[in-house]
Amino acid sequence: MPLRSIRWLRRLRGRTIRHITVFTLALLLIEFLDELTFGVREAAWPLIRDDLNLDYSQVGILLGLPNLASTFIEPLIGILGDVWRRRVLVLGGGVLFGLALLLTALSQHFLVLLASFILLYPASGAFVSLSQATLMDTDPTRHEQNMARWTFAGSLGVVAGTFSVVAGSWLGVDWRTLFLLLAGLSFLLVMLAWRSPFPRPQQDDEEEALTLRQGIAGAFNALRRREVLLWLTLLQFSDFMLDILLGFLALYFVDVVGVGPEIAALAITIWTVVGLLGDFLLIPLLERVRGLNYLRISAAAVLLLYPAFLLVPDLWPKMALLALLGLFNAGWYAILQGQLYSSMPGRSGSVMAVSNIYGLVGGLLPIGFGWLAERYDLAAVMWLLALGPLALLVGIPRQSQDRPPA
Repeated sequence: MPLRSIRWLRRLRGRTIRHITVFTLALLLIEFLDELTFGVREAAWPLIRDDLNLDYSQVGILLGLPNLASTFIEPLIGILGDVWRRRVLVLGGGVLFGLALLLTALSQHFLVLLASFILLYPASGAFVSLSQATLMDTDPTRHEQNMARWTFAGSLGVVAGTFSVVAGSWLGVDWRTLFLLLAGLSFLLVMLAWRSPFPRPQQDDEEEALTLRQGIAGAFNALRRREVLLWLTLLQFSDFMLDILLGFLALYFVDVVGVGPEIAALAITIWTVVGLLGDFLLIPLLERVRGLNYLRISAAAVLLLYPAFLLVPDLWPKMALLALLGLFNAGWYAILQGQLYSSMPGRSGSVMAVSNIYGLVGGLLPIGFGWLAERYDLAAVMWLLALGPLALLVGIPRQSQDRPPA
């Protein structure tokens, strides 16, 4: 590698490390733990189902009911994070998060497992989502950069969770033991966060602390602002090439491409690992370029790559294009979520509230795509996902308000 390139990488690494504190590291580890838990649970579903003799309807209830209940609880938690003691909410949420994982590990019946998930989801809102809001408050001038770190920590957690289940099966460690270990890690992170002071959100003026009623009114008023609605809408469209595509990807390879489940699993692995690499590379990249400029270029690249991915008939060129898609869509969530935080200064907890409220609409999209695929054809429905990068190209403001990199 040329000496000039080595010096550039060293400068980027030093600049990145300077912005990492022990408290920031604790917040990033909380996100890592949350996605680690998600990765373990998703990979362990066959083991959980067989152990507790669950049917598909019960699995659907376990996935849907806790999420629905949390949708109505988490906005209130987010608003409380702005108007009350956020430190208490985060630490209390961490304790409940660990207890929910402990209950999951000890559950012997469907109803006990359901109760643990119903507790886990809002606990994650207090512990994890408010930790993200707190990370944004540590440096309001670096929302995009800190969101990039947050996203990378989460991606690393998902990959580690999946491989933990595989490694556990090789070593004879069952899914209950993994959840016990996750519970123990939760309590350790609560202790680490407890030793750190929490920053207070920076207000635009010298107003007194808001009441809960004022916080609720402020959140609904934010939903009427054009700038906030723009970033919320673009976040939903960006998900077309993120979680929604991932949700249909294995089915697409099996039902449309015509390969076996093993090859479909390989496609998911390629997507996940390359996405992790993209999230990692985004961290130093945002030190040099504006996030929205990069986002506009990457959306244009994805808009070209995605049709090619759908049209190419051969398997391995399709896999190569999938890897490029996973690389170029990295950072979409981080940058757009960072812009959303910047559009609501001093209201980082309320960002969590408005995201959950607006997410009720976005949550219907996978259901709609699934209905269309059932009624018509999955191959045709996959083309609708191209609306995601197209919406980003149209919707991203040309005159961005984002600050230059530090």
